[in-house]
Amino acid sequence: MLRDVTISRAIIESYFKDLLNNLELDVAIVGAGPSGMVAAYYLAKGGAKVAIFEKKLSIGGGIWGGAMGFNKIVVQEEAKEILDEFGIRYEKFEEGYYVADAIEVATTIASKVVKAGVKIFNMIEVEDLVVKNNRVSGIVINWTPVNMTGLHVDPLTVEAKYVIDSTGHGAQVTQFLLKRGLIERIPGEGPMWADQGERLTVENTREVYPGLYVTGMAANAVSGAPRMGPIFGGMFLSGRKAAQEILSKL
Repeated sequence: MLRDVTISRAIIESYFKDLLNNLELDVAIVGAGPSGMVAAYYLAKGGAKVAIFEKKLSIGGGIWGGAMGFNKIVVQEEAKEILDEFGIRYEKFEEGYYVADAIEVATTIASKVVKAGVKIFNMIEVEDLVVKNNRVSGIVINWTPVNMTGLHVDPLTVEAKYVIDSTGHGAQVTQFLLKRGLIERIPGEGPMWADQGERLTVENTREVYPGLYVTGMAANAVSGAPRMGPIFGGMFLSGRKAAQEILSKL
């Protein structure tokens, strides 16, 4: 006979085992969008201990809706090899333009990331950074519903050698450094320009403060570069670039 309390114990014990095991990380990634998940995949494949913290219930960032709810995305020639790496199907539209199913992209990347050894904690919001000796050395976490309802509940901390801000347009993690006066400004992303936005997303992927990397749209927001819309190759390449750079430093 099934016991309700045994079901509860199974969930609670296994979850907190994962949480305890991920309080000390090589890399903590904030945001389970395309650049964050791709970064996590390559980091884990390279032997790093990595976890993703996503404030929403769902993961995948802006992939799911494609453009205006038309659940297709475009990937350019330079990033097609990442779709191949993940085993994602695509069709050639024109020379240099490839179309993939947004649902397949989101679900396949998420599955590959988890199977690579990455733990994803959803419904957990990062509300601050740990900074010691002028270096980011961890994240401050709380339940998303706690922050949504404005309850005064103290957070917990996770220690990490590197943190990646993959929070998208708002660069929410890097904003904490601005709030503390540790960086001078975050100009925010510029108007839509797919060609420049895609190129600069990769170029702007970098360590913006000791221990803190930015990827994807957060990278462009921090640098004032254009947004690019429903083309995702730059996001994928950005995540891979951050992973490769961090692996070379660990």
